[in-house]
Amino acid sequence: MVAMSELRDMLTALGFAEARSLLQSGNLIFRAAGKSAPKLEAMLEAEAAKRLELTTDFFIRTAAEWDEVVAANPFPREAARDPGRLIVVFLKSAPDAKAVKALREAIPGREVIEAKGRQAYIVYPDGMGRSRLTGALIERKLATRGTARNWNTVLKLAALVQPS
Repeated sequence: MVAMSELRDMLTALGFAEARSLLQSGNLIFRAAGKSAPKLEAMLEAEAAKRLELTTDFFIRTAAEWDEVVAANPFPREAARDPGRLIVVFLKSAPDAKAVKALREAIPGREVIEAKGRQAYIVYPDGMGRSRLTGALIERKLATRGTARNWNTVLKLAALVQPS
C-alpha cells in the first residue's frame, strides 16, 4: 500500500498541476496538457514502478469524459435508490459486444451490466460482498483490465473535476 501523499508528490514532481486525491483508494485528480490518456497512463505506471516500487494500472479520464460517465449512467433509478450498489468499472479499453455478451452469460447472480465505451456499469442488487461477479471474472470476460468505484465515489470525483 502506498500513501496518497506519495502519489500526489510523484505527480507534482512530474510537473502536473493541482494534484489532489480522494480517499485512500488511488483516486487522483490533476491537470495535464499535451498528452493523450494512454500515454499518461503508461508514463504514470512506469514512474510509479520506478519511484515507488508500485506495480499498478492507471486509468485516466478527462473532466469531460468524467461528465460523460455520469451522464451515460444507464441505471438512474438504482443510482438514486441505492448508489452504493451501482458500480462503474473503468476499463483500459472498450470491450466489444461479444465480450459483453459473454460476461452477461457468465453472471452467476442477479447482477445487471451495461457497457458504454471504456466503462461498465453494474448493479449489484444483493451487494458486492457475496457476489460471485468478481473483478477477475469481469476482466477475464471483457479481456481488459479495470478498476471499480461505487456511484457515491463517482459523483464525488465528478464534483472535484469541475472548474473552480
